[in-house]
Amino acid sequence: MTTPPVDGPFREALIDLGAVRHNVSTLRARVATPHFLAVVKANAYGHGMIPVARAALAGGATHLGVADVAEGLALRSAGISTPILAWLHDPNEDFVAAVSAGITVCVSSVAQLDAVARAGERAGLKPDTPPTVHIKIDTGLSRNGAADATWAELFARAAGQEAERRVAVEGIFSHLSNASIEDDLTQATRFESGVALARKAGLNPTLRHLAASNAALTLPQLSFDMVRVGIAMYGISPDDSVAPHDYGLRPVMTLRGRVAAVREVPAGTGVSYDLTYRTSSASRLALVPIGYGEGVPRAASDRGPVSIRGNRYTVAGRVAMDQFVVDCGEAEVEVGDEVVLFGDPARGHPSVADWAAATNTIGYEVVTRLGGRLTRTFVDA
Repeated sequence: MTTPPVDGPFREALIDLGAVRHNVSTLRARVATPHFLAVVKANAYGHGMIPVARAALAGGATHLGVADVAEGLALRSAGISTPILAWLHDPNEDFVAAVSAGITVCVSSVAQLDAVARAGERAGLKPDTPPTVHIKIDTGLSRNGAADATWAELFARAAGQEAERRVAVEGIFSHLSNASIEDDLTQATRFESGVALARKAGLNPTLRHLAASNAALTLPQLSFDMVRVGIAMYGISPDDSVAPHDYGLRPVMTLRGRVAAVREVPAGTGVSYDLTYRTSSASRLALVPIGYGEGVPRAASDRGPVSIRGNRYTVAGRVAMDQFVVDCGEAEVEVGDEVVLFGDPARGHPSVADWAAATNTIGYEVVTRLGGRLTRTFVDA
């Protein structure tokens, strides 16, 4: 066989920023809330936080969401001045850096509220620009968020701190379980009760937010003043019952590599560790230089779908740290050929959902775990 020239990265996550912009614009038009928070935590779900954040803002996002203060500070260091909400904190976080950078802090306890107020004083913030907070309440997910037994105390303390101009309570929010429509609607009722109690305590939060991607798409009545959209912004389904293309969303990431070696083998040849796979006939085996060192799950062994020259194949044998093998049968394949693990189904590629199904997980994990030696290439298609 002839060997074509190899161009492009050896192993690559191709990120379409135009798709990010399109998805945010499409979602904004659908939910029609005054505010739209684009979630870019965990390196934008593995897509690249800074470029994706800028693309999301260009698409119409009004706020950005991150898990922790460090992620928010990274956005500020990149020159992004948009409102940023950080919601999960180190128990020892002093919040001085956060409030100095104008990051909005989620609080879910009196202790956190007091820590933010003290941070504003230590940072030298003036009474007319106190730290901005959103209060998170737990309405049934049983994770982060104030338990309902503590709501009255937390709201009273927040109202007192606000009256003293030590904090500004801009928002109140919670997170749905997505267990069922009935569960989500029950949580929404509890959320509205929490908002009513906050107002009775003297608070007037202008940003009420409950819906993330799934509810933003399927339960518009829960959108309130703002939605927090993460996975749908990346063109990936938040739930098996939701098909992104039905909502006009496009996949943002294409994970691909290039065939590093090809060998012809007879029937019965064992492939990769433990020889869990043996060829059923004379075959061409293509070596793909991507493995669990890049975050491709070992659970994809003998299961993960790939596309080479427009043909669909399945990983043959174990996924190793640096590589896996594809049995191409009698089809033509050459060193340097592009191998797409997942991308846009409209172009014949396997999807993130296909990989999630093959590895018994969810699309969130498939993309967020990617790293290692992958090159992230950003395009604006």
